[in-house]
Amino acid sequence: MADAFCPDCKRSTEVVFDHSAGDTVCSECGLVLEAHAIDETSEWRTFANESADNDPVRVGGPSNPLLTDGGLSTVISKPNGTQAEFLSSSLGRWQSRGANPDRNLILAFKTIATMADRLGLVATIKDRANEIYKKIEDLKSIRGRNQDAILAACLYIACRQEDRPRTVKEICSVANGATKKEIGRAKEFIVKQLEVEMGQSMEMGTIHAGDFLRRFCSHLGMTNQAVKAAQEAVQKSEELDIRRSPISIAAAIIYMITQLSDDKKPLKGSSVFFTLSHMLCPYISSFSDISLATGVAEGTIRNSYKDLYPYASRIIPTSYAKEEDLKSLCTP
Repeated sequence: MADAFCPDCKRSTEVVFDHSAGDTVCSECGLVLEAHAIDETSEWRTFANESADNDPVRVGGPSNPLLTDGGLSTVISKPNGTQAEFLSSSLGRWQSRGANPDRNLILAFKTIATMADRLGLVATIKDRANEIYKKIEDLKSIRGRNQDAILAACLYIACRQEDRPRTVKEICSVANGATKKEIGRAKEFIVKQLEVEMGQSMEMGTIHAGDFLRRFCSHLGMTNQAVKAAQEAVQKSEELDIRRSPISIAAAIIYMITQLSDDKKPLKGSSVFFTLSHMLCPYISSFSDISLATGVAEGTIRNSYKDLYPYASRIIPTSYAKEEDLKSLCTP
């Protein structure tokens, strides 16, 4: 209830809103102060046939330019009731007879969206992966190939092009059974097909160790000070001629930084302890495991650390560790 001036009462009185009639009525004398008012608030009415369905959504999804009909086609559902079931079955048969040219695309887009959601990727990466799949699907060259590997490879390429790269192992973890080798082959196949179609090389974006560093540090529960030191070390390492993959360099620098901190992290530990520690408290660093968090093998981290060790005094920021503190680093 609110207050409004009533001309009959000659003063401000409480008014009652009759939403069904759109009237504003004085609570004291009953005078209709305003009739047929327009309610400009959201209409949360449920249009579903099932009474148990309380979904207030009354609009469809956004249009999709990658689909033939823009994704705005009508799908006949199954209402309740005997007559409705008969009507639905008749219309349903006619609907099923009409082949939907976008059926495979819709299923592929849903699979890409599911994988992207599991990896926490933004919508722009999903859209780019959908565009890549649409292009390769239009070429009619993926028939007979592993569909899961093709979709995972599209997502991997999209991440690279949007400067948010993910490792092949991360993509493989959500790829519905596709192996790293299958995803790698699918990626090479897609790149080759699109390069032939465009007549030029395909831009994939450059991978840097810093692209993975913050995510790996987050998995390990490292402090902000350690993360900043690791980021600075990664930037300085790019000036060196270290012929290792960016992921291996990121893992080795994390190992180096954590050796200089109070909570040293083993190269490889028990996966059970790693899982339990992050279930109980994601910030427990004593059970953190670099090999599991980064997906890099223990031997690869050791070899990368061996290559970086001679340059420790150049890449480790002095604000994080003094010259004498570097002596505490493990000799490779």
